Amino acid sequence: MKIAVVGTGYVGLVTGTCFAEVGIDVTCIDIDKRKIENLKQGILPIYEPGLEEMVLRNTQKERLSFSTDIATSVQGCDVAFIAVGTPPGEDGSADLKYVLAVARSIGQNINDYTVVVTKSTVPVGTARKVQQAIEEELELRGVSIPFDVASNPEFLKEGAAIDDFLKPDRIVVGVSSERAEEVMTKLYKPFLMNGHPLIFMDVPSAEMTKYAANAMLATKISFMNDIANLCEVMGADVNMVRKGIGSDARIGNKFIYPGIGYGGSCFPKDVKALIRTASENGYEMQVLKAVESVNENQKSVLYNKIYKHFDGELAGKTFAVWGLSFKPKTDDMREAPSLVIIQKLLEQGAKVRAYDPVAMKEAEHTLKDSIYYGKDEYEALIDADALLLVTEWPEFRSPNFNVVGKLMKGQVIFDGRNIYDAAELREKGFSYYGIGIKQGVQQETIK
Repeated sequence: MKIAVVGTGYVGLVTGTCFAEVGIDVTCIDIDKRKIENLKQGILPIYEPGLEEMVLRNTQKERLSFSTDIATSVQGCDVAFIAVGTPPGEDGSADLKYVLAVARSIGQNINDYTVVVTKSTVPVGTARKVQQAIEEELELRGVSIPFDVASNPEFLKEGAAIDDFLKPDRIVVGVSSERAEEVMTKLYKPFLMNGHPLIFMDVPSAEMTKYAANAMLATKISFMNDIANLCEVMGADVNMVRKGIGSDARIGNKFIYPGIGYGGSCFPKDVKALIRTASENGYEMQVLKAVESVNENQKSVLYNKIYKHFDGELAGKTFAVWGLSFKPKTDDMREAPSLVIIQKLLEQGAKVRAYDPVAMKEAEHTLKDSIYYGKDEYEALIDADALLLVTEWPEFRSPNFNVVGKLMKGQVIFDGRNIYDAAELREKGFSYYGIGIKQGVQQETIK
């Protein structure tokens, strides 16, 4: 088979590379000439574990190629994926201008039956708009070329995207014809050999499935953060509560870890878009509005603890921040809680020394030179009045606290992910603050 993937961002690049990995002929397309030239040289625009090696391997085997020429690339292909961005508008709705622009380009250039697949996260009804855009272009050309539009939402976790694609929990495809179903079944056949379920449904249901999945996961996170805040008030330990409810098979133990709010490119954007879609159709998503509100407030929880500990006297203080990306194993800084915390500290006249194993360059795009970027986690601690654990990278889990104590000026740790043992740190002379743990209560560390 031959496929084209338009868009070489996170979703498009992972999708194209993984299809090439199973032997499919893939062309990844982007209008950004510099990005394409870099990709041809093995320079990736994103960080994702294992992706660089896979890109290089499949490029060398000539199963994966990169181009700025959408016209040539979509001609003769069996499937054309649309994997461009859908940034949120000011009203929270998904901006479809890039998706529809690609649809028009496809309509201007296809020369045989093609299944056009929306891989980008798009609102219900987008496939219909894509179909209309392609039909209009075909009409302008004065030709009648058969095509189908399908929806194939992605369920990739940043930091584990390769495994998620090659070993998926499920593959969801929305189609409107038997012919499209046959093509998509053939495309995903290499994955079905390992027993991964391929679920076909109508197109609107597939579009809704993606939003519903992310909204549910965001809801679990915000619910647990709300419980964590109540635990602090009541003197309970949220980590014990988490174990108690996570053992219930109806609830499960995933996405119930308390913290400082979710971020990234998916949850914030998709929750907003689903709320907006509902509003446009006369329905109010009351639960999701609360989810969004809790999450925004949660990003300030760690800062509020800092402010209270120092009695509001933050000017001139130095804070070491471990972790800048919104989660480990990615350099994604979109909607990262670290940005909210750091900005609030800077507004109070504090100084920030930060370190992240991967996201430093990405952070500089937003934070510029307003903070100091450490060479490693220990150098970031020098003369700090407090340490803030913001992103739970593996290398931050077991630091040498004797060294930490010697490098820092103060002896305070604010643990935004509950990865440290409160009793151990207090024995070493540190003041310790976690999430959902009343000050003075010993918490069980995450296992």
